[in-house]
Amino acid sequence: MDAVIDNLPLFLEGFRNTLGLLAVAGVGAFILGVLVAAMRISPVASLRAFATVYTEIVRNTPLTLVLFFCAYLLPYLQFSPGYFQLAAIGLTVYTSPFVAEALRSGVNGVHVGQAEAARSVGLTFGQTLSFIVLPQAFRMVIPPLINVFIALAKNTSVAGAFFVFELFGAARRITNDRGDAVIAILLAVAVFYLIITIPLGFIAGRIEKKVAVLR
Repeated sequence: MDAVIDNLPLFLEGFRNTLGLLAVAGVGAFILGVLVAAMRISPVASLRAFATVYTEIVRNTPLTLVLFFCAYLLPYLQFSPGYFQLAAIGLTVYTSPFVAEALRSGVNGVHVGQAEAARSVGLTFGQTLSFIVLPQAFRMVIPPLINVFIALAKNTSVAGAFFVFELFGAARRITNDRGDAVIAILLAVAVFYLIITIPLGFIAGRIEKKVAVLR
């Protein structure tokens, strides 16, 4: 355990960067996912087609390849804000289709008669989506969305292979110095990830029970 205690500042720095990636990419993926979900159910055929192609391509592309593109090709194209920001962009893009599909499943769960009633009183597609459909869809898909963000928290570990000093990067650096304590180091990293994922899972369970009661 001395390898963990002696290197606790490095673990905490990696943990802070992991939380930062989770927060930035989580917010970005949520915003982008809402837009993609709206396009998937749009009455405009070209928007539906674009959103469908985007979802299928990104969702079926390995995260490693997405982060490779962000870490190497974007700087080659003269866009290089920093590896942390590039990793956040990659995680945002990769996670957004999963957010969009979760939201779309919630939209499909809203009775079609409500949208028809909204249109009959003169509401536009955007107004119907914003005021009638999405509020109900959000309530139904909060637990699946939290599961998406739990997966995002674990996916941040891939960013450690692309020059971002998060928990995986911290473990790799410490292991290079203390190869005799690999198991203790990996267990410490696992504990830090559990600090993130267990509360999120608990929140998802509580919300799911609350929504079930409201139904």
